[in-house]
Amino acid sequence: MAGHEIPEPADRRQVADHTVDPLAANEPRHSCDPAFMYGVVVGFDGSMSSERALAYAIGMARRSGSGLIIVHVANRLPTTVWAGCEPPVFVDLPDHRTEVLGLELACADYLSEVPWILVERGGDICHELEEVGREYAADAIVVGSTQGIVGRIFGSVAGRLARRAQRPVIVIP
Repeated sequence: MAGHEIPEPADRRQVADHTVDPLAANEPRHSCDPAFMYGVVVGFDGSMSSERALAYAIGMARRSGSGLIIVHVANRLPTTVWAGCEPPVFVDLPDHRTEVLGLELACADYLSEVPWILVERGGDICHELEEVGREYAADAIVVGSTQGIVGRIFGSVAGRLARRAQRPVIVIP
């Protein structure tokens, strides 16, 4: 690319690179805590529907005696590099919501019943939730339903996740 090169984030995958071993993508990342294997993954962004999903996931984790993996997917915007017809570059926006959500969750009394961790990811919400579920060999992924016109036009996260996930997806209204 002519001009400035933008370093890629460490968690960005190379999609079009055919030199990457396709079997390596299926290997779990080594950064996951083994204490939370076979836990419950829940998508959380602070909205009312994600709070209901979190409450359900807490109960599910408590009943099954497993850990809770709370996932917040940070904002990433695709930008197109017009010169040279290069593939799109993803730009990370500063997203301090994960820090704020983490502090709120740390102070929450209702999370004292189960062991939990907060995982931050960047990218497509459906892909990242399924990826975290795969890394932790999760028993289920819990998400809240999308309300409003945006979900109806572009498709809800819950609907897309239910169609593509390799594990049970529980959608909380």
